[in-house]
Amino acid sequence: MQRRPSTALTPQRKPPVVEAALLTAVLVAGVWVQELVDLFGLGGKMDYFGIEPRQPGTFWHIFTAPFLHAGLPHLMANTVPLAVLAFMSALRSIGRFLLVTFLIVLIGGSLIWLLGRGNSVHLGASQLIFGYLAYLLGVGWWERTPAAIGIALVALFLYGGILWGVLPTNPVVSWEAHLFGFVGGVIAALLLHGRRPPGAAGRSTLSR
Repeated sequence: MQRRPSTALTPQRKPPVVEAALLTAVLVAGVWVQELVDLFGLGGKMDYFGIEPRQPGTFWHIFTAPFLHAGLPHLMANTVPLAVLAFMSALRSIGRFLLVTFLIVLIGGSLIWLLGRGNSVHLGASQLIFGYLAYLLGVGWWERTPAAIGIALVALFLYGGILWGVLPTNPVVSWEAHLFGFVGGVIAALLLHGRRPPGAAGRSTLSR
């Protein structure tokens, strides 16, 4: 007689929506806790770990800058778009979301360090926000599945207006973080989704 595996001993994986929501909550809570500790415990000294372009010995700040903010108004302005776009980006896969985040931080931060305005400190989650938006749009473009296109259109509808932020219109805003975060998101989408499954081109041709 064949035995069925005991479901009691098999770990049940949380639904993707729950996993994405939990990871988003951890991300948002993390940047809030960090900023509150910095403001009320350290007097804003953690802003030193923002990106200072082309300053020797500070390149590693690219890994801290996207999680720092210049005060509560800055953080509050970034919280909702960060939560929404991070959640949408994490729906597919937690592991892939973490890789996408790493690529946005690495690529975007490196470009800011190399090409950003000097005598400035670049920090803030807007680099991640623009990166996640670019990633979602890129997945829709390269995958061209109904789900990917639908999510891309929703992201574009909700936050397409922020794309003007890649232009140097405000001297106190790091448009470089916006632009290079977006570039990082596009590259992440290209690397992870640029190759469509074999036969996808043929199927899309027949469906036209």
